[in-house]
Amino acid sequence: MTSLQIPEHLFTAIDHVGIAVADIDEAIAFYETTFGMRLAHREVNDEQGVAEAMMAVGDSGSCIQLLAPLSHESTIATFLDRNGPGMQQLAYRVVDVEQVSEILRERGVRLLYDVPRRGTSDSRINFVHPKDAGGVLIELVQPPAGPEH
Repeated sequence: MTSLQIPEHLFTAIDHVGIAVADIDEAIAFYETTFGMRLAHREVNDEQGVAEAMMAVGDSGSCIQLLAPLSHESTIATFLDRNGPGMQQLAYRVVDVEQVSEILRERGVRLLYDVPRRGTSDSRINFVHPKDAGGVLIELVQPPAGPEH
């Protein structure tokens, strides 16, 4: 296995902040008209049970990710029922999600998935358990390989 250069601080940027919303179209319109953000990407992630929209924060490369449930059984529906709309996760960009996950496990941090899963736009993701991160759900995001990344 080729070893990538993992930064000592593990994360390369704040990738996005996930916001749970009840209605994705209404939320997109609000972020566009109120905050002047641009819709950068939109998709349905059946595996995660969400409709999602990435709203670009200027030209920073960071986004606000709007997450709406596809069913009453999805984790976002549960989050909305428990907490109402609002911040659901903080996502950090990483060079290699497997290596960062392993480093975090060695440091005693629990991750939600044994093996990373597909995220937005074919990224690879894992999550740090909120009980091991001060009550915050932390997402690790490895962007897809490609010329634009």
